[in-house]
Amino acid sequence: MTIGLISAGCIFGGALLGLLLQGHTVKVAAGMIATLGALVLGLLVGSAKSSFDATNTAITQNGAKIILLDRVLATYGPETKAAREQLRRAVAAGIETFWPEEKNGGSGMTGFERANAMEMIQAKLRTLTPATDAQRQLLSQAEQISSDMLQARWLLIEQAQSALPTPFLVVLLFWLTMLHLSFGLFAPRNATVARCLCRARSLLSWK
Repeated sequence: MTIGLISAGCIFGGALLGLLLQGHTVKVAAGMIATLGALVLGLLVGSAKSSFDATNTAITQNGAKIILLDRVLATYGPETKAAREQLRRAVAAGIETFWPEEKNGGSGMTGFERANAMEMIQAKLRTLTPATDAQRQLLSQAEQISSDMLQARWLLIEQAQSALPTPFLVVLLFWLTMLHLSFGLFAPRNATVARCLCRARSLLSWK
């Protein structure tokens, strides 16, 4: 919220400054500023999309591994009933963590980091005593799948901790301010333009 309000204020101020500086700036320079601002914004959107796609792929892969793990445990025998029940509860808790019906302090990535359901499933798997070669192979496969899921979980957590660097945000805000300054340079000085700028500022603050 703080970053959003600061950004809205800087962008709105840049547009007003552009209105005040009309006639004192060369159009070519303003066009270059607009182009660079659009380029930086495009890079930010591309980076956000790449991060979203990577997270979406990881969630899809983990969903497939959950189904596979459940099938492997079911094939092992009735001895894995407790582990399968724990797996079902873990999936339900994970869905509630990321898409809760009501927002709370434990939702989202914070709740995901605190969860230890997969460790509990691995503990139950270690209590199993396979009686046949087939069960030993299935148990080994289940332990490998659970380890892969646990690794993917911590990878998602680490990726979520990698926030955008502050210098990058400052540069982005600077170019967005310059971009709206260029809008103000060529906009007519009238009440309609001023109302549009105020409306744009309120929308940015709301977002």
